[in-house]
Amino acid sequence: MPAQTLAQKLLAAAAGRDAVRVGEIVTCKVDLAMFHDSSGPRRLQPMLEELGTGLWDRSRIVLVMDHYVPESDDESRRIVRIARDWAREQALPHVYDSMGICHVVVPEHGHVRPGMFCVGGDSHSPTGGAFGAYMFGVGSTEMLGVVTSGEIWMRVPDTLMMHWRGRLRPGVMAKDMMLHMIGLHGMNGGRYQAVEFCGEAVRALSMQERMTLSNMSAELGAQAGLIAPDRTTAQYLRQAGAPEPDTARWQSDPDAPAQWHEFDADSLPPYVAAPHSPANAAPVQAYADTAVQVAYIGACTGAKLDDLRAAAQVLRGRRVAPGVSLLVAPASQRDQARAQDEGVLPALVEAGATVLPTTCGACSGYGGSIPDGANVISTTARNFKGRMGAASARVYLASPCTVAASALAGRIADPREVLS
Repeated sequence: MPAQTLAQKLLAAAAGRDAVRVGEIVTCKVDLAMFHDSSGPRRLQPMLEELGTGLWDRSRIVLVMDHYVPESDDESRRIVRIARDWAREQALPHVYDSMGICHVVVPEHGHVRPGMFCVGGDSHSPTGGAFGAYMFGVGSTEMLGVVTSGEIWMRVPDTLMMHWRGRLRPGVMAKDMMLHMIGLHGMNGGRYQAVEFCGEAVRALSMQERMTLSNMSAELGAQAGLIAPDRTTAQYLRQAGAPEPDTARWQSDPDAPAQWHEFDADSLPPYVAAPHSPANAAPVQAYADTAVQVAYIGACTGAKLDDLRAAAQVLRGRRVAPGVSLLVAPASQRDQARAQDEGVLPALVEAGATVLPTTCGACSGYGGSIPDGANVISTTARNFKGRMGAASARVYLASPCTVAASALAGRIADPREVLS
């Protein structure tokens, strides 16, 4: 059998094959379909009614209410009501209402596991690749086909191997790794390809840090962002109540054909992406002394428990600068509760943070928390004009450590200076 990358092995399994070739078109059986209140019922329900068909397998569908909650206006109430009513009508067994962001809540409950083939109704669905699953985002029409048939066709992609040597230094996080790669390769650097993150530095990351890498493979233009499962994966899934995974099977063969790119974690500085693209990325010093009025710690790339811990390490015992609004929107209720119990959330509040609901919030332009004309430093994944609401806001992307340090300084700042 020819040597196969992890992406090829996952697609071969989904297609019921021993192996697949790059460029081959295959039909894959879907193990899990995930969508949320914005992408799901309000779009799927009328199409399903028009077709006069039902769902292929309710047990393989997960619905998360995370975009339009808490409902702040009539339109939000309408959209969420559609989702809740449809979930009841369909008797969906896996519904997570106002419990956090889908890309965090779904793994928390053990739904994504090594070897699975999954689709999501959101562009950041590649987050599931951190668990050794093939997961990617689809639009509503493609999702309609999935939820009625349980299948989708795929073109087997090339694989880009992002190999990271060494270890990250204090104050440097997975977000910095990602911004560095996007700055080098651009937002189309992995177009129509699968990206696999590997090497000593990747293996040293926690699951939540790995999730940040896989999540933002979307910003590289890749279809999927994969990390081969290991003991760290197994431990996380065990705590999530999932079955013991087969980690040995889901590894790229050493001689599988792929494009290799080498990176050094030891020498990586904190990175910042300037408006209005994640590809405008450079070491933090390139934007030093840029004044900020809002520091936002939120979203699936920046407000998981590990992110909140990192921010608290910078902020503990200190106060944010006058004139800076520090906003913290934990990624899930579970992570918020743990952060509260550990003293992480109290440390952030004592530093001057305002805690927002555990939803997508300002990352998707909801909530009205970003004022017109503000300079914002944010842990979110994207900084397109108007992405966080106010079109006149200028959004800089950074890690939770860098956002916290910048909140203290009132300007974009290097967290290593605080931590040292």
